[in-house]
Amino acid sequence: MMSDKKKEELRVRSIRNGSVIDHITAGNALNVLKILDITGVTTAIVSVAMNVPSERLSSGRKDIVKIEDRELIPEEVDKIALIAPQATINIIRDYEVAKKSLVELPRIISRIVRCPNLNCISNSNEPVYSKFRVMDSVALRCSYCEGIIDKDIAAYLI
Repeated sequence: MMSDKKKEELRVRSIRNGSVIDHITAGNALNVLKILDITGVTTAIVSVAMNVPSERLSSGRKDIVKIEDRELIPEEVDKIALIAPQATINIIRDYEVAKKSLVELPRIISRIVRCPNLNCISNSNEPVYSKFRVMDSVALRCSYCEGIIDKDIAAYLI
């Protein structure tokens, strides 16, 4: 007979190869899918668990995303760090964790979010890309107009 603990662990099956994004801030799994450009039309096998109990996160809840046969690239990890700064990325190979890392917020991000200031030069037809300085508490300051994004960063993702 299987123990209750073992039953809980079997909610989502293991993957042979791919990426597992764990400790996503609760409610942001769908934003992670958006960042990774995963829509309802995909051949990838994607598992999403939302509002899973978490002892590590202060909210007591987390989301998890598993993507088979895809290893995340650094640009994707940087975007995920903006909306889930406590996330961990696990690279799975042959059902084993080959690499585990915490996301890290970069000091400068470029071409990841758009400036909320419609008059900012980065929103014009000029050949200028958005560029932000990452401030404490996951707020972003535009390098051009000094505009700040401190709420709902996911809404400004490019």
